[in-house]
Amino acid sequence: MTVIDATSSRPASAVRESSAPLRIGSLELDVPVVLAPMAGITNTAFRRLCREFGAGLYVSEMITSRALVERTPGSMRLIQHHESESVRSIQLYGVDPKTVREAVTMLVAEDRADHIDLNFGCPVPKVTRKGGGAALPWKTSLFRDIVEGAVEAAGDIPLTIKMRKGIDADHLTYLEAGRIAEGAGVAAVALHARTASEFYSGHADWSAISKLKEVVTSVPVLGNGDIWSGADAVRMVEQTGCDGVVVGRGCLGRPWLFGDLVSSFSGVEQVAQPSLGVVAGAVRRHAQLLGEFFDSEEWACRDIRKHMAWYFKGYPVGGDIRSRLSTVESFAQLDDILGELDGDAPYPGAGAEGPRGRAGTPKRPALPQGWLDSRELGVEESFELAGAELDTSGG
Repeated sequence: MTVIDATSSRPASAVRESSAPLRIGSLELDVPVVLAPMAGITNTAFRRLCREFGAGLYVSEMITSRALVERTPGSMRLIQHHESESVRSIQLYGVDPKTVREAVTMLVAEDRADHIDLNFGCPVPKVTRKGGGAALPWKTSLFRDIVEGAVEAAGDIPLTIKMRKGIDADHLTYLEAGRIAEGAGVAAVALHARTASEFYSGHADWSAISKLKEVVTSVPVLGNGDIWSGADAVRMVEQTGCDGVVVGRGCLGRPWLFGDLVSSFSGVEQVAQPSLGVVAGAVRRHAQLLGEFFDSEEWACRDIRKHMAWYFKGYPVGGDIRSRLSTVESFAQLDDILGELDGDAPYPGAGAEGPRGRAGTPKRPALPQGWLDSRELGVEESFELAGAELDTSGG
């Protein structure tokens, strides 16, 4: 096994010919890897940082379709892309076919996206209790109307969906949703192999990805869940037959994971094992990019705080320094604190690897009253959906 310096960037041009490309509509990716949309995480700054280490498709954090149609300042900022982002990928969330269609139409007409993804995987109770997110595919006609309208509005722009297995083990929706989406003309289908009730707990059910691949045959099927390393990604493809992987929590505090993914899919066993100094450099680079994104040093420092525990997971960083990093207020202060670290401290091994982010615990999904009584949307239920378009993501 070759150990590589995590500071070395792997641009798409460096991907070996042996890697398996992934075609999503008119887009061809050098490696079959997609960065999962994560609320408050996958902004332009984080996408740029991950791209500096690897290749693939880097999707924006979720944007509520209603907010986009209403052109709220927050949504308009989130759909901005840096000039270095050659493929502008945006994920939308919505529950109303008309609003979702309007949002897609806007993105296409104003040339703001090269790829659009629809989120049907949010497990957050305040969304599912209104019938949104992972709860929505249960209502098959509503799901079909949203996807068909979005695909038609997207035109030549590839439109994909990301979903979960279903609401819980007794109310699975992914196979039927996959068939509907394929019939509607989506360019790819991604499955997080957990139900809404599981949140991020336990282990993802990769066998569900295999079953979806058997049902959806004309467009790529992407697998998501428990990819913590390049080896995990290759194993998922080998075990399930899926066409590519979607990586979420595994890259939190580890943007070099995308370099490992490039290597693994190229048949090269190379693993980044960054020293503490390299990690500190990545933190500083991330903060700089956040400053450019927010056009504010203050907001950049506020945002980088939540990443600190992920970056330094397993490394010999004392409690006092960790505390100060979590409350950093300026770049100068950040530089001072990072300067106190032992940059030569080696990679800690298993302590820095594996699961990261909040897993949650299995729970009974919050749903509108009577939601499971019928697969069709009732008149009263349609009014409940209006409250589901919250600026929250997951999946």
